[in-house]
Amino acid sequence: MSSQSYQLEERLTTFSGKTIGFCKSIKETTITRPIISQLVRSSTSIGANYCEANNASSKKDFINKIFICKKESQETQYWLKLITKADGSTNNEALGLLNECHEFLLIFQKIVQTMKNKQSKTD
Repeated sequence: MSSQSYQLEERLTTFSGKTIGFCKSIKETTITRPIISQLVRSSTSIGANYCEANNASSKKDFINKIFICKKESQETQYWLKLITKADGSTNNEALGLLNECHEFLLIFQKIVQTMKNKQSKTD
């Protein structure tokens, strides 16, 4: 695994931890409970799928896992936006998580695009 891969993996782990901490700070109600659950699942899935991508059995498997990371990043953004509306507060922590998640989305989009471009050149 390259140094860059390791740094992104650590960054994703930190993001998951921060998201879990953020979710713990939200008052649970019948409205927020399912959103919190979805947010925890999608945010932690990004890093888990990235770990799987780094151990992929083929380039196709790698691209697929990275694409899942991209999709989970988009979903996490959605749940973060929704929880701020449901909780009635937009705080700096939520905005920081949204920004970080957006950066992940851009990173994974770039990886997918680069891999597809390389693949099309060899076809």
